[in-house]
Amino acid sequence: MTENSTPDLRVSIGGLKLRNPVMTASGTFGYGDEYAEFVDLNRLGAIVVKGLSLRPRQGNPPPRIVETPAGMLNAIGLQNIGINAFIKKKLPFLRQLRTPVIANFFGDSIGEYVRAAEKLDNTDGIHALEMNISCPNKQAGWSIFGTDPKVTFKVVTEVRQAVDKPLIVKLSPNVTDISIMARAAEDAGADAISAINTITGMVIDIKSRKPRLANTTGGLSGPAIRPVAVRMVWECYRAVSIPVIGMGGIVSAEDAVEFMLAGAAAVAVGTGNFIRPGITIDVIEGIRSYMKSSCIRSMRELTGAAQC
Repeated sequence: MTENSTPDLRVSIGGLKLRNPVMTASGTFGYGDEYAEFVDLNRLGAIVVKGLSLRPRQGNPPPRIVETPAGMLNAIGLQNIGINAFIKKKLPFLRQLRTPVIANFFGDSIGEYVRAAEKLDNTDGIHALEMNISCPNKQAGWSIFGTDPKVTFKVVTEVRQAVDKPLIVKLSPNVTDISIMARAAEDAGADAISAINTITGMVIDIKSRKPRLANTTGGLSGPAIRPVAVRMVWECYRAVSIPVIGMGGIVSAEDAVEFMLAGAAAVAVGTGNFIRPGITIDVIEGIRSYMKSSCIRSMRELTGAAQC
């Protein structure tokens, strides 16, 4: 690679072609249009929209967000407008973009997962599906989809048989061994894995002696979780042959490169969008600069290149 050469940032995630490896993490970028005045959406690798369910959800009662050292806890509870409203009100805007749209979705049962996936799979303007089996602030019982490998295999298998578009499975970090969950998702037919979702945490107000979240616990995100996320991406990369999308506390290009060296084929920026709305563009340009200065020609040379 010569000094004036331009690095090739293109990546393929389960057959989905992206112009660069930087996408938005579900739940931190709304439905895309909310950030249009801050970010050139056509420069992103992909837009992952807020998690969608068959019917609208109000989510958990407030307070639902609390700041923590180097991060934040959230217990939004998957509030969303529902798939039908998304298709009618939000998707027309997204269809105008050149950037691929990935629809994050979830259900309270295997049947709901399948029906939600089928509806999204049959909708023009959606290029891939991200299956959320890992929300840490839902009520007890729901977490079994992302913490029991047998249940993970079953629900992913059912969805895989129902859809044709690339299927990404978003894994929970709240497990003993994430590599087991990654292999279960791969064996069930997932085209890629997202790692990681937020880590379950809790904050107590020492004056009232009560939790600061109405839900008691919530999902910890931000730079505080990055070392854990990098480790889990590395474990997933070694365990499976499908692409891994790394996320968890990325607030700079250096953070993104760290994930890629650990094995991520692409990355998603989450809490960083709240700190600086245009951060995704900075990350893209920073990755390009790093590759150029390091004489790296393509993303394939960067993914998994850590000397561990």
